Amino acid sequence: MSEIQIRFDNGAAYEDYMGKWSQLAGERFIDWLAPMSGARWLDVGCGNGAFTEMLVARCAPAAVHGVDPSAEQLLFARQRPALAAAQLHTGDAMALPFAAASFDIAVMPLVIFFVPEPAKGVAEMVRVLAPGGVAAAYAWDMHGGGFPYNALRLVINELGYTVPAPPSPEASRLEEMQALWQAAGLSEVQTRVIEVERTYASFDDYWRIVQGGPSVGATLASMAAGDVDKLKAQLRTSLPTAADGSITLSARAHAVKGRVTG
Repeated sequence: MSEIQIRFDNGAAYEDYMGKWSQLAGERFIDWLAPMSGARWLDVGCGNGAFTEMLVARCAPAAVHGVDPSAEQLLFARQRPALAAAQLHTGDAMALPFAAASFDIAVMPLVIFFVPEPAKGVAEMVRVLAPGGVAAAYAWDMHGGGFPYNALRLVINELGYTVPAPPSPEASRLEEMQALWQAAGLSEVQTRVIEVERTYASFDDYWRIVQGGPSVGATLASMAAGDVDKLKAQLRTSLPTAADGSITLSARAHAVKGRVTG
């Protein structure tokens, strides 16, 4: 079986699958950051703009820039009315297209484990931040089962299929995030755990959404029909289903922040 790669090229599907989860964690993340108003923000790996939209609504920024490698995701982001004034660029987290000291806050929401060399990504955030600026990130606890669709991944694996993993899953460990920030020379480094829940209206609603997921959708499409039936049957019995048929899942993210000195 050929290796399936994670591709983020459908902004609408990502919105249902992960964008809503990102915003749930992002709300807690922003509360923890307690950012000043009037800051110049950079959203690294902004994708379809799920987090970017929220920071515009909540943080009264002076300017917002976003960078993402997917032109398709950025097209979706530009359609959000709240991002009409945002500057969204195609680019690489390890080679940000900005001059030094261009921003006050740089964030990586659900991105650092997708960066092939996380240390380079953190170094780039530090480079483009002004003195006193804040670099911050949050990522699902991939090793501790905090990924929102961890139960789905486990059953797929039990059936003999592989769900593609991000290139740097170790970067989601709390101690690794702290080490990355400290190695980049950031001061006042702090970490925290963020726990959130999301409710799906029904199993059919859940199944429709996961089929569009970039990390599992391609695997589901590659599975034999009989194995798909087995997967659905196992999920129906294992997912926490309420009397009204709704399904509430929990997820856990790790967050880190630090300040540029000088």
